[in-house]
Amino acid sequence: MAGNWEDLKVRLASGAVMAAIGVAAIVAGGVWFQMLAVFVTAVMVWECWIMIRGAAPTSGMLLAAAVASILSAQVFGGTQNYEFLALFLVVPVIGALVLDRERITFFIFSLAIQIAGYGLVHFRIDFGFTWLIWLVSIVVVTDIAGYFAGKSLGGPKFWPAISPKKTWSGTIGGWIGAAIVGYIFTLFTRAGLSIILLSVVISFAGQMGDIAESALKRRQGVKDSSALIPGHGGLFDRFDALLGASLFMLAVATFFNVPGVAF
Repeated sequence: MAGNWEDLKVRLASGAVMAAIGVAAIVAGGVWFQMLAVFVTAVMVWECWIMIRGAAPTSGMLLAAAVASILSAQVFGGTQNYEFLALFLVVPVIGALVLDRERITFFIFSLAIQIAGYGLVHFRIDFGFTWLIWLVSIVVVTDIAGYFAGKSLGGPKFWPAISPKKTWSGTIGGWIGAAIVGYIFTLFTRAGLSIILLSVVISFAGQMGDIAESALKRRQGVKDSSALIPGHGGLFDRFDALLGASLFMLAVATFFNVPGVAF
């Protein structure tokens, strides 16, 4: 049983540092959060590249630099028109042309990462501090509740072919944690009880982001996207769920005409 928890101290220490940086950037907003979003987005595209391409970090860094430049121009310039957003296609297209395999895979993941990063920046700008904290809290609590529920209860696997360690108990534990987050936010905001259901759906979207990245790693035969974060792997390993949640919220904002975030 002790082996189930042997990585907990390292995960907690790394998680505390990431949480402190993330919360500070969200609270500060403006250029501080934008710089963090640009950095994390660029690194995740680099990690996606090296997972697929293998030992070719230099070309991956060039693509990451291109991502940072394009995303910076958009978030710092405040541009939200369709023509400028089309620049998000530059890196996916270049990567797909250079790669000799998994071209569509890289195209989809690198495009999704950029859109999700852009979305998070504009959630902070347009919806404000409270709602970005709500979104991030759902992802974090889903991960924590799922981790402890899965380790403690075990049971049937959620999707063993893709993610052998994830269990139904952990998955449902994450949903319960997200529902609690939603309820807490009803106590000090004007949100109605419907936010509880939305929190659970966002939790599931985040879990699907996690599953998607797990499928990519399994397909490429790697354990982690990189070794940047002790106990967690790479930034892609840590923020995959936030990507899923961000993409879902962008879809809600777009299709349901929610003011503030729309393409």
